[in-house]
Amino acid sequence: MRVAPARDWNVFQQIFAEHWDGFKHAHPRYQTSYYEGLVAKRLRCGDPDQMGYVEYRCLQCGQGTHRVAMSCQSSLCLRCAKVHVDTWVSQVSTMLHEGVIYRHIILTGPAMFRTTFSHNAAVVLSALMRCGGQCLDDFYSEVNDEQGERWEHLHYLPYKLLHRKWQWHLLRMVRQTLQTEVVNQLVDRCFKQYPNGLVSNVHKGNVPSQYQSLARYVAKYVVSPPIAVRRIDRYDGHRGTYHYRSHRTERVEHETVDVDTCIGRMVQHTMPKGFKRIRYYGVQATKTFAKVKMAIHAALAKVEGVVKGAIKIIARLTYRQRYKQSTGRDPLICPHCQSEMGVWRIWHPTYGVIYDEGERIKRGTYASSAPRAGP
Repeated sequence: MRVAPARDWNVFQQIFAEHWDGFKHAHPRYQTSYYEGLVAKRLRCGDPDQMGYVEYRCLQCGQGTHRVAMSCQSSLCLRCAKVHVDTWVSQVSTMLHEGVIYRHIILTGPAMFRTTFSHNAAVVLSALMRCGGQCLDDFYSEVNDEQGERWEHLHYLPYKLLHRKWQWHLLRMVRQTLQTEVVNQLVDRCFKQYPNGLVSNVHKGNVPSQYQSLARYVAKYVVSPPIAVRRIDRYDGHRGTYHYRSHRTERVEHETVDVDTCIGRMVQHTMPKGFKRIRYYGVQATKTFAKVKMAIHAALAKVEGVVKGAIKIIARLTYRQRYKQSTGRDPLICPHCQSEMGVWRIWHPTYGVIYDEGERIKRGTYASSAPRAGP
């Protein structure tokens, strides 16, 4: 759920409203019911008359009211992104082993495969996820000579070996998955162009740091939107200007692009329908998670204190908590009498009135004057 939209969000909304039809005709692969649905939902987001709403009212003085439009939950909606990220972080953090120090490794693909991956996303992306897990299993089994049911701390990772392992696993997967002569030629060219393997980004030191949440750190790469609405500077009907901090210059840079490029950079981050962004392998796999968790708790019970740098579970924030965090004001406290407001009415565009406290009072079924808890 959301409060009134900011001007920047309205600008981004306007770009899609005015140019989506032209964009999808120029790029036919986006002319699907899936993308139409995502865009339609994001264009209605924030409008209580189209998306539905929850209305709160002070049950003491009757004057204080607060209406919250239901969110669209579209992956293309920058306005819903913050809630989506917070929810994702909370869900993923519960799947991590508390007390364990995690390490972030990025396995990158060469630029020459971007178009191939984009056009064959339905079959390549899932195979790519499995490929990454197989690569790391292969890599660590070779780094760790001794096999056994015990934890070992690796002080050094042989990066050159990881580069070669990742290249072999990735190119083998591409060749076996697509099986075309064009892909075979592309794979051969990649082996020649990168004789030392593909880049695997493993930062030195603790990544993430001991003060960061692993789930929130990874969210920047997995579920965070490609741009925040506050970075949109101008829109003249044909071009948009936004700013960003350059990793190369460490300065704030500005870029102006046409609206087709702007929309294209947004929709290319949308995964195919039903695609799972997060896969769990090894000690994180569902079938072994509970067993490993018990072993970790048993080990931690023998250690005094808490492991420094270990992950912590993050609870999901409610709408009320997010609103108060961003504005400093509790949205469900009546501005007139300072009492807590309760749910008064819930309306949905498809199902109509779901709940109406006023009607309950009229029918004589109102049982309690105690305010209902907010979300």
